[in-house]
Amino acid sequence: MCDLRVGESSLHDLKREPRGLLDKPRHTLAFYLPRAALDAIADEANAPRIRDLSYKPGAGVNDVTISSLGNLLLPALRHPDQANPLFVGHVLLALGVHVAQTYGGMWPVSRPVGGGLAPWQERRAMEMIDTNLGGVLVEELARECGFTKAHFSRAFSRSVGMAPHRWLMKRRIEVAKKMLRDGRLSTSDVAAACGFCDQSHLTRDFTRMVGVSPRAWCRALKE
Repeated sequence: MCDLRVGESSLHDLKREPRGLLDKPRHTLAFYLPRAALDAIADEANAPRIRDLSYKPGAGVNDVTISSLGNLLLPALRHPDQANPLFVGHVLLALGVHVAQTYGGMWPVSRPVGGGLAPWQERRAMEMIDTNLGGVLVEELARECGFTKAHFSRAFSRSVGMAPHRWLMKRRIEVAKKMLRDGRLSTSDVAAACGFCDQSHLTRDFTRMVGVSPRAWCRALKE
């Protein structure tokens, strides 16, 4: 048995039926990585499938990558109604790849790097995002284009210049600008129409990406 320090991670194989003693108040974040996920990651990397992970059961490891990725998810866990499923999916995929490489010894076999999306695939992906501004799973976009999730994300980024979740955020703000400029809807109605949880959610994202609040932006249009 080993004590865990703040920020450390530990790996457990559920076949071992692991148990832990939580004898002091603490905050923990647990990731469940099924065998099927490791197989899919290895297949996508054109690498042999992972048999077992290399780690000391119960021991804490100072894995900066795992702790950093976990911290990225904390806002989504605090406000799940505002979580972007595309962003969450990317973070979880990154975590799986890191575990596969660091603890599973996975390294891809060299192969030609594919290009971006075909024109019809790019159009279809953007249509799906535009009609689902509230959020669409990257798995659904990939399936519609005939790709695996990881392959689609790379191809989309190569074609568009940004990850799918970033494009979704960009489109939300662009549509919001168009509706605000039209002036027929209130800010709260614009927020609902563009996939934001509420007016404050729109204001936060709008201010972060545009540099001013929706109200200030609209006021500048009239000057």
